[in-house]
Amino acid sequence: MQLSLPHDALVVVCDARRALFLRNEGDELFPNLQVERHAEAPENGVDAAAGTDRPGRRQNAVGPASAVESADRHREAKVQFAEETMRTLESLHKAMQPPGLVLVAPPRMLAALRECLADDMRATLLAEVGKDLTKHPVYEIERLLTNA
Repeated sequence: MQLSLPHDALVVVCDARRALFLRNEGDELFPNLQVERHAEAPENGVDAAAGTDRPGRRQNAVGPASAVESADRHREAKVQFAEETMRTLESLHKAMQPPGLVLVAPPRMLAALRECLADDMRATLLAEVGKDLTKHPVYEIERLLTNA
């Protein structure tokens, strides 16, 4: 991928569990991504324990009772983390006034982030990258984004 990152551009790399907020201290030719802030989602608990209760029941006016679908706690946690990530990004965006913004996340998380994106940040959006790069070191993220 060939992406041109202006000086002071913000790059947000996240998945459903962690987020990195990076700023380009270099220029478009020689990017130098530095971590401004990072965040991690709180622990959800063990997957086996989540949702082990019987589904709720709803009494219908006519006919037998119906089962009620249980809440997807993991999906709710992902959406909540996406909202928290965007609140953090908004505060950084207002403080720094970056010339550009890049969002990097797996496709589903990218969609959740896109839903929370404010209009002023959308105007500075340079790119959306549908990949999970959170487990890569910063220098590798820099190389993968700019193909340097």
